[in-house]
Amino acid sequence: MSDLSLHFFGPPSTTVVLLVHGAGAGQESPFMQAMAVGLAEQDCRVGLFDFHYMARAQREGRRRPPEPMPRLIECWQQAIELAIGEGARRLVIGGKSMGGRVASMIYEQTAEAVGLVCLGYPFHPIGKPDRLRVEHLHDIRKPVLVIQGERDGLGSREQVAGYRLPDHFQFEWLCDGDHSFKPRKASGYTLEQHQQQAVEIMAGWIKSLR
Repeated sequence: MSDLSLHFFGPPSTTVVLLVHGAGAGQESPFMQAMAVGLAEQDCRVGLFDFHYMARAQREGRRRPPEPMPRLIECWQQAIELAIGEGARRLVIGGKSMGGRVASMIYEQTAEAVGLVCLGYPFHPIGKPDRLRVEHLHDIRKPVLVIQGERDGLGSREQVAGYRLPDHFQFEWLCDGDHSFKPRKASGYTLEQHQQQAVEIMAGWIKSLR
């Protein structure tokens, strides 16, 4: 029996933004909550969920590593089915780091998905810039929004410029931000400013989708 459940934010709508967490922290993390609450305040309907391994880790009170990619994909597909069962007709799918990466793998084949949002896409493992995770991205024909910190350790602005990704991908760079959008104090920016900027970019982009 699946332990998957969706937690919704924002006003009722047939267009739902489904977001999921990265590898290390679930939907209750400050980052995911900031994205969901912020989008809800922009009149977007948002659904959050936890991958099965994360839900189990929370029940057991201990950390667990992510499951293999096929299981993560299966969980994403279950979340999409739940959202459709709740009345969603159009979906924007994505999430933080690993969550956005898994969504990118099913996006092109998901008829209801009209947009993909990646919040800090993990273009390569930390410290291994030669192990790229971009091949499948070249097959995506539908709209994609990537919001990335300029000094993201899993894909900086300088690195990504050399990846030759599809022209229709929209990149938005957060000044001096790291993988979680956090800038250094000397930059003059704050994490809260970058999170709000990400929310506003997402909300505008989502509302522009047809």
